[in-house]
Amino acid sequence: MMRKTLLCLSLFTIHFSLFTSPTKAQGVWCPDRGDGTYTNPVLYADYSDPDVCAVGNDYYLTASSFNCIPGLPILHSKDLVNWEIIGYALQEQEPKELFDKPQHGKGVWAPAIRHHEGEFYIYWGDPDQGIFMVKTKDPAGTWDNPVCVIPGKGMIDPCPLWDDDGRCYLVNGWAGSRAGFNSVLTVRELSADGTHVIGQPRIVFDGGQENHTTEGPKFYKRDGWYWIMCPAGGVAMGWQLAMRSKSPYGPYEWKRVMCQGKTDINGPHQGAWVHTAFGEDWFLHFNDKGAYGRVVYLQPVDWSSGWPMIGKNGEPVTTFRKPKVSEKVKVKNEKLNPQESDEFNNGQMGLQWQWHANYHQFYGMPTANGTMRLYTYDLEGSLWDTPNLLLQKPAAPRFTATAKVRFASKEDAQYGGLLMMGRDYSALVVCREGDTFRLQRHTCIGADSGQAEQVTDLATLQPTERDTIPYAPAIYLDIYLRMTVKDGICNYSYSLDGKRFRDAGDSFTMKEGKWIGAKFGFVAEQRNRQSNRGWLDVDWIHITK
Repeated sequence: MMRKTLLCLSLFTIHFSLFTSPTKAQGVWCPDRGDGTYTNPVLYADYSDPDVCAVGNDYYLTASSFNCIPGLPILHSKDLVNWEIIGYALQEQEPKELFDKPQHGKGVWAPAIRHHEGEFYIYWGDPDQGIFMVKTKDPAGTWDNPVCVIPGKGMIDPCPLWDDDGRCYLVNGWAGSRAGFNSVLTVRELSADGTHVIGQPRIVFDGGQENHTTEGPKFYKRDGWYWIMCPAGGVAMGWQLAMRSKSPYGPYEWKRVMCQGKTDINGPHQGAWVHTAFGEDWFLHFNDKGAYGRVVYLQPVDWSSGWPMIGKNGEPVTTFRKPKVSEKVKVKNEKLNPQESDEFNNGQMGLQWQWHANYHQFYGMPTANGTMRLYTYDLEGSLWDTPNLLLQKPAAPRFTATAKVRFASKEDAQYGGLLMMGRDYSALVVCREGDTFRLQRHTCIGADSGQAEQVTDLATLQPTERDTIPYAPAIYLDIYLRMTVKDGICNYSYSLDGKRFRDAGDSFTMKEGKWIGAKFGFVAEQRNRQSNRGWLDVDWIHITK
């Protein structure tokens, strides 16, 4: 038996109270060099379109989450270098009937996080539904239900600014795929509580040809100037703009304040300016790493010219000294960038996990004996269209993920195992066939375009245990599954004793998803179910270098 004997002291409330317990990471990526300096990226994980706010000595980051749930991740840091996931602001997406199924590339785009009069606010654009806002007094706790601030299509990348007189303004970009135009930024006034519009929108900037694909604006005020900082030029080869005006409605003069230059950091843009309690200025932005998604860099900011020049003379840096921290705040090299491994010991899931659609308890839940149980889902198409995938972001270019699992099957064709998911995907699974299990690779190249999945049988494995009950008896298999990732190439192996691992099929090249990087984790599926569901009990997963 692979079940643990350590029991939890109490049961848990099902639904998204499941996502409340961070697990110590193994540190496969650590930007903190331990000598007062850091190496970029500070987050080698897909935190696309990052935004950050500073509250005293604490920094809070959120990022685009698109269709993944829980959404709007909240990360915390004391030094802008070492980050830890502390929660999520969005537990379910609306309309529910839409987001109960995977909606790749839809949902939460480019959020902005702000702290105003004791409360935290996050605004984001859903390009098909409108602009939304959530708020809370405790960023690690429960956030209020979303408020639709502006309904309608096409609006993206909103950011609020509360002015000195209490008035609230909102800047946003536009999605050409929905609105029929892009590269422009608009500003309008909101109610003082930021919940609804009271003014008409005005175009304050048009990027035209010179700054095409202007989007992702962030709104600030500094020394009497209104500042909009935003990217232009597109994800792959773009740059960062800063623009300023004496009025929130412009006109704005602009300057390019960061571009690739002579570095190998392509498209350095879209992020957050942070002014710290120690008078320093920093900028966090993303860099597109293909299958790994958009990872996060930290750059110094120099205002001596009157403009926020980012990096070194407007070019991004790879290494630099760490930001100053309070003497009372001892930030150690904790290797929390961010959580990765999970023991599932306390009846809760680590905060690194997300589903591919709104959560349903049929997908699975933690157990009282220290495992995470995934029930086999009634699969219709490919895994691209399946909501019950339990996945996390790769947190380094190279790592090994090893999982100890028990698969229980009630009937033929139920399967479960370890998965690398994206527009192309591949999984190492065990599948029941008669009175035995087949070790299989399930691979699909072009899943996003409806291509067929290919199944390869690798071995026949005998059950570890069999039920003796008369109705729908299960057979069980205890097995260790391993995934080794090196620079976008994924190799699988397996073991029956946790010591001797055997290769399992060909190498697989990772592929990003729709607006997100590839993600890995667990899958449990079935077709044409006639009796009860099977299940995959995950004892633990260890992520190591």
